[in-house]
Amino acid sequence: MDYRIIADSCCDLTPELKADGHFLIVPLTLEIGSSYSVIDDESFDQADFLKRSRESREGAKTACPSPEAYKQAIVDSDADEVYILTISEHLSGSYQAAVVGAQMYEEEFPDSNKKIKVFSSDAATAGELNLCISVQELKEAGKSFDEVVTLIEEKIQTMQILFVLGSLENLRKNGRLSAVKVFMATALNIKPVMVAIHGVIHKLEQQRGVNKAIKRMVQLAIERVGGPENTKDKLLTITHVNCPERAEYVKEELLKLASFRRIVIADTMGVSTIYAEDGGVVIAI
Repeated sequence: MDYRIIADSCCDLTPELKADGHFLIVPLTLEIGSSYSVIDDESFDQADFLKRSRESREGAKTACPSPEAYKQAIVDSDADEVYILTISEHLSGSYQAAVVGAQMYEEEFPDSNKKIKVFSSDAATAGELNLCISVQELKEAGKSFDEVVTLIEEKIQTMQILFVLGSLENLRKNGRLSAVKVFMATALNIKPVMVAIHGVIHKLEQQRGVNKAIKRMVQLAIERVGGPENTKDKLLTITHVNCPERAEYVKEELLKLASFRRIVIADTMGVSTIYAEDGGVVIAI
């Protein structure tokens, strides 16, 4: 194999991509309070985790992989080129762990000819998925290691990631929003439309009801890429937390306004389930 794409488990792969030998996931650990933790790997049970989260008074959290885990993933990669993509360094220590893991590998195997690049995706879920697929597309198109690195770094700076959360409860439980604000938002059915800018999350707008929020998210996404004339050659990724019908609705709303070169939809693993919550939808263009 000439290349391998390593990502942390905030990259929500489709079943087809999981079966593709070019991809390897290094899992984070998911925690609910002090009494429950689970590895975010193929054994992750989304329904069980969502149930435990709803019933817990404490918010769900994540713990990043160790540098050793990343080093071992590189060792296990039978490839000349290794591309590592992580959740935004502003949201997790996964990126720094990957950087240290790559350094550990190079120190342990100084004669290795592997080319290794670690990217902080400045994103999560659909954004990280978009970048991983883009790496594969570039390699399948015959691009060199240096060309892939340059093009992915450029894409990280320009990619648009917008989302509508399924709930604000986990933010409340983790102390990031007051109980009063969450109560008012829930009572008024207010759904914020969020955006990730250089890996930092911001609120763009808010709407009454999830469908209005989704429609506005779609409009804002097309605006932020410069209009429908700029989407025809772009990859669109959509990830969702336990709501495939809503993801399809997002796709349909986007296709009313623009066309895309390729569209990929994926359900979330554990990390994105925590961040977006049940019913959340994320898009990356």
